[in-house]
Amino acid sequence: MRERDLVGREGRFIVEGEVTLRVMLSGRARFGLQSVLLAPERLDALSEPLARLPADVPVFCASKPVMSAITGFPIHRGVLAVGLRGAETEPDLPAAPGPALVVGLVGLTNHDNVGGLFRNAAAFGADAVLLDAATCDPLYRKAIRVSAGAALTVPFRRLADADAILAHAARHELVPLALSPSGAETLSALSAPSRTLLILGTEGPGLAPALMARLRTLRIPMAPDFDSLNVATAGAIALHHLAASR
Repeated sequence: MRERDLVGREGRFIVEGEVTLRVMLSGRARFGLQSVLLAPERLDALSEPLARLPADVPVFCASKPVMSAITGFPIHRGVLAVGLRGAETEPDLPAAPGPALVVGLVGLTNHDNVGGLFRNAAAFGADAVLLDAATCDPLYRKAIRVSAGAALTVPFRRLADADAILAHAARHELVPLALSPSGAETLSALSAPSRTLLILGTEGPGLAPALMARLRTLRIPMAPDFDSLNVATAGAIALHHLAASR
């Protein structure tokens, strides 16, 4: 079964690795588990958190040689689980005029960047992440792994496009900001609004000019012979500033 079919159509997703499984078992995850698959040598180290599983969630054990013989290639590193997505819900944002920090992702199709941005969102206390239809699913296995499990804990919602994200911001009294190497203001000089939506675009093209024209744009000054940062790195710098200002 291809992962895109599982994630996109079956309402399930794959959790890989001990770190992310521990997040799923910690009580902080927003999703439930259907089953767990472990290599036998990983069972003892996980016995305590596994004991918290509901009785109807099975834990299967199979050695790596057995799994490789079935699939024809090394399928995992000893820890896998099937998560249940459930119904998508509206993120529960703090009510205005209280402070709020939301991240908006537009057109991000790289799982490493999406996972990294979810990790940043968790690290700096963002209340939610909004994604447009073109952004890849944060519940893909690689995105979850890169996020260090943050994709399992940070509330998120997918909306149709950037217009829908901006409309959502308006309803919740969030001031939309965007990063750009040609931004009109420097990030360090920004007096951050108490309720903020930080919009980030894909590597290379960034956000569309028509969208940028509608936003308050910020830049991160850097050496004159270099003009850009990885989007997850830039997002971390911006979120640190916004969180500290809040």
